[in-house]
Amino acid sequence: MTGAGREAGAPARIGIFGGSFDPPHVGHLLLAHDALDALHLDRLLVVPAGTQPLKGGSRASAQDRLAMVRACFDGMPGVEVDPVEIDRGGLSYMVDTVEHVARRWPSAELLLLLGADAAADLPAWRDPVRLLQLAQLVVAVRADGSASGAAEPWIEWPDIRPPQRLASRRVDVSSSEIRSRIAAGRSIRGFVPEAVASHIAASGLYLSRNAC
Repeated sequence: MTGAGREAGAPARIGIFGGSFDPPHVGHLLLAHDALDALHLDRLLVVPAGTQPLKGGSRASAQDRLAMVRACFDGMPGVEVDPVEIDRGGLSYMVDTVEHVARRWPSAELLLLLGADAAADLPAWRDPVRLLQLAQLVVAVRADGSASGAAEPWIEWPDIRPPQRLASRRVDVSSSEIRSRIAAGRSIRGFVPEAVASHIAASGLYLSRNAC
C-alpha cells in the first residue's frame, strides 16, 4: 500500500527516481511498483534527465524520452512524471532537482532511489553530501538479497543517514539491449510497454546501429 493510510498530519513521503530512460522499460516499471509499496510512498516522481554530465549524449531527444516516460507510467497510481531537468536545460544535476522538490514540498520526507551502480558513482556527482542531506538514499538491490559488491562512499561522509535497501524484483533487461535489438531489426515485445514500443516505431528511434 502507499502512504495514503498514514495518520493525518504525518509528513508526505516522496520518492525521486531519475535516469536517462533511453528508452524506459519493464524493469523501470517493476522498480517503481516496488518502491511505492515497500517504501510506503505518497508519491513517486519519475524524472527523465535533460543532459547527464557523466554519460555521453542520449540517443533519443529529451522530448522523445519525456514522451516515452509519460507513456510508460501513464495511469500508474502514485506516479508523477516530472520534466524539471529537461525544462531547466543545461546539464542535469540531481542535487538541483532535489532542492527543487524540497522547495515544492517543504514538509515532505524525500527519498532518492538509485541502483547500486549509480550509488557507487556518487563521489563524482555534484555536491553529493548536500544531496544526501536533503534526501534519504534508497539503494535498490536484488530481491534475493545478493550483494552487488558496489562501493559505499557515503560511509566517509559527515551527517549522512545510512542508506535504506529496497529489495526489488529485477529483470534482465537494459535500455542499451533494447536499442541494440531495434538496430538489429529484432522484436522488443515484452521489453517495453506497448505504448512505448508504439512511440519508438512511430518516431523511428534507435534504427541506426550508431544509436546503440
